[in-house]
Amino acid sequence: MPRRSSDAARPAAPEFLVLGLGNPGDRYRGTRHNLGFRVADALARATGARFREGPGPSLVGAIRFGPSEGAVAKPLTWMNRSGVASRALVDGWGGPPLDRLLVVADDLDLPLGRIRFRPGGGDGGHNGLRSIIAELASRDFPRLRLGIGRPSADRPDDVIDHVLDPFLPEEAEAVEEVVERACRGVRVFVLEGILAAMNAFNAPGGGGGGPEGRSA
Repeated sequence: MPRRSSDAARPAAPEFLVLGLGNPGDRYRGTRHNLGFRVADALARATGARFREGPGPSLVGAIRFGPSEGAVAKPLTWMNRSGVASRALVDGWGGPPLDRLLVVADDLDLPLGRIRFRPGGGDGGHNGLRSIIAELASRDFPRLRLGIGRPSADRPDDVIDHVLDPFLPEEAEAVEEVVERACRGVRVFVLEGILAAMNAFNAPGGGGGGPEGRSA
């Protein structure tokens, strides 16, 4: 059967996609909820990628680790509509397969400084992950969760303010270390798979090689 012209015009699907979650706009720059964006930006810098408008409401950069060509993306939707961007990216490219879609998001239940890879699972109360699960109709995509910790004991109920506040000045060094370690973890995920990334990075202080790569 001949291919439809729309199929022929569609660009080839990336071999992997790293989707960093956050909220667009200057108001949210540097907030805890935008830690996924910070990892996406760091990956772009490390690999020489430039963000451009991608399929659907997102910014996309082409990246490469070794022989693997892929993309890093930042949704331009609000956090709780991240699934709209993920669906548009996967549909627009015709891929990648879900086991090569790595979603990078903040995590209240991990202390600042910890990162954790998972091959799939629930949303853990994260609105961005909840939206992606709903739009993709699947929980079977890897995720990299970045600890931001919970509010201090004297303000335990201020979760919304906590995630939408900037990191404190005294947290800056820990944040930079987390972002750098997350970039190394993404490289391991791309080249060696989710189990290798889990083994290398899920333990406290775990980490391995540098975020090497170049733009595709």
